[in-house]
Amino acid sequence: MELVSTPFESSDEISPKTHKLNSKSGLASLLLTVVELIRQLMEAQVIRRMEAGIISDLELDKAAESLQKLEEQVEQLCEIFEIDREDLNVDLGEFGTLLPAPGTYYPGESTHNPSVLELLDRLLNIGIVLHGDVDLGLANLNLIHAKLRLVVTSSGD
Repeated sequence: MELVSTPFESSDEISPKTHKLNSKSGLASLLLTVVELIRQLMEAQVIRRMEAGIISDLELDKAAESLQKLEEQVEQLCEIFEIDREDLNVDLGEFGTLLPAPGTYYPGESTHNPSVLELLDRLLNIGIVLHGDVDLGLANLNLIHAKLRLVVTSSGD
């Protein structure tokens, strides 16, 4: 049996293929998905505060400008890494999609099949307290005991 090894013709030839392969299955897509989820959550909170009248016009303008810039940066990074914006919306099977389809969700309005973003927005609006105990052990010995209490809300109180 003979093994034959051939060197690559040039690094320029493989670079686009490697870049494209890494962007489709790598960290860039995951990171941009998380950034887009957080951007849309912040946008929903700005809308909620605007409608409740608890945000000044100046704060609203600053928030809108910042959200617009962040959206533009996400679009630019999608172009750089050759990621389709639609690929940022992950289908989680029985849990639905991560993000709502464009133009289908407005904060405070319920939809038939809520996305994870919509559920998170509702939880932030209402608030939730998680409380629990965690015991980690080995060979019937409790080695670590942790008490957890987490308050999640969009309110500053």
